[in-house]
Amino acid sequence: MLARITITALLTLALAGQDVPKQDAQEAPAKASPIFEYDGKPITIPYHCSLDDIKWAGMTCSEDEACPMYLELASADAVGDHVFAAGNIHSDAVTLYSVLLTSGDGGHTWQMGPDSVRGAGLDHMQFLDALTGWISGQTLFPIPQDPFLLQTTDGGKTWSLKPIFTENHFGSIQQFTFDSKTSGAVVVDNGPGGDTERYTRLESSDGGSTWMLKEENRKSIPLKRAAAASTWRVRADASTRSYRIEHKTGNQWTAVAAFAVKLPACKPE
Repeated sequence: MLARITITALLTLALAGQDVPKQDAQEAPAKASPIFEYDGKPITIPYHCSLDDIKWAGMTCSEDEACPMYLELASADAVGDHVFAAGNIHSDAVTLYSVLLTSGDGGHTWQMGPDSVRGAGLDHMQFLDALTGWISGQTLFPIPQDPFLLQTTDGGKTWSLKPIFTENHFGSIQQFTFDSKTSGAVVVDNGPGGDTERYTRLESSDGGSTWMLKEENRKSIPLKRAAAASTWRVRADASTRSYRIEHKTGNQWTAVAAFAVKLPACKPE
């Protein structure tokens, strides 16, 4: 029920520039994000969970036994000098917030966006041009459900949440692509079991605001118009326990930034 309330409440709110009612607690508290500078060493995001976060996630954190917290990054892309990296913040068992990291200088300095969605994670990313782009996501707690897209029409300055379904729906976005500012397609993995086919293909003609069911199948459904391969990627680096943001030039991948997996532990404050 909480996941459904999360998506429903956010339908009418642009993720940036609007305040979510505090009692609903769908977004992380809106605070000015500090600037992180990449100097060759992995950046540790100074995330600090609140007492409300601890209660919401059902965690048993204390001063003596703090709860370990981790960053997970899934994708990266760029428009000019503006670089974006998407993922989530989670404990050992619970995803707390989605994360969107942004850089306006090619990866030298970074900020964490204020558009975090509670209980959700972000993964795939596509920019169609310098202004228009999308990031896929879904609520991950307690299980994957209520898949959505974040859409920007101003080069990543603001993002709007576009749910794929109007009703609560279990599953996650397997792949998506847009070949224009209005025309797009998405494949949702509904998960094993249940009374429906595992995979669903939907199409949109208004940039992702509404979606129409086109196909259901037990087998994975390939999209006819796959998104072009990105020259940006996220790579886990075991030696430094970090996620490296890398850019491909020719045949070579070069790291432009790195973020530590381990975050400050969560404890009551």
